[in-house]
Amino acid sequence: MLHCRTYEIGEDRDWVVFVHGAGGSSAIWFRQIRDFRERFNVALPDLRGHGQSPSPDDAGPYTFPDVSRDVLNTLDELGIERAHFVGISLGSLLIRQIADLDPRRVHTMTLGGAITRLDLRARLLVGLGNLVKHAVPFLWLYRLLAWIVMPGTRHREARYLFGREARRMKRTEFLRWTRLSRDVSSVFRMFKEATDSLPSLYLMGEDDYMFLPGVRDLTAHRESSILVVVEGAGHVCNVEMPSEFNRLAISFIENHPITPKAQS
Repeated sequence: MLHCRTYEIGEDRDWVVFVHGAGGSSAIWFRQIRDFRERFNVALPDLRGHGQSPSPDDAGPYTFPDVSRDVLNTLDELGIERAHFVGISLGSLLIRQIADLDPRRVHTMTLGGAITRLDLRARLLVGLGNLVKHAVPFLWLYRLLAWIVMPGTRHREARYLFGREARRMKRTEFLRWTRLSRDVSSVFRMFKEATDSLPSLYLMGEDDYMFLPGVRDLTAHRESSILVVVEGAGHVCNVEMPSEFNRLAISFIENHPITPKAQS
């Protein structure tokens, strides 16, 4: 079972599960917790090898289904049968994978800084990382990747936060997640059509130049998906524009309750 913090305010309240990205931890949601826990029950798992969750014993190469089943198994232990899911960066792809594995568990998806495909620049970046990963300290490589994905002075805080969390990872864990990132495009194409019909809110920073075009293309053809571009934000929009992120996500979730409230 993953390490998972929970805040429960009542059995009659919906659960919201937050899924962070590679190299981060549940600490990335520190600006969401207060607003969400006032309205919902909240679960904040740390993915394997991140935060306070250990790596599996004798782990081989990671796969998206394996990492996603960790989250499902943790929810089983907590007795959470169905929830709204909120993700950032690679966490958005893991939520899609969770919905693909067990659609009954996912009521809505709020996907920030969503990754739907790797364009040429992203593929070159991942390829370069895999080429030099054994020759340079992994933290140097991670800082370089973070700077390319989140350039500019107004994204400095997000880069610092992810760098701080990455320092807690072991080198072997970083390399496993780097290898996993190569499968993004192929995994996304394999998702079942059932996941496409789930109510989905995509929150993308206007400066998320690497991933915003792919999300625009995706949401243009799916009636169940809504795209909102957050001004003044980059890839990690929940950190850079937390008030707007929280307002939009909470409104979306409240408009799709798991158990509709009885009419008075």
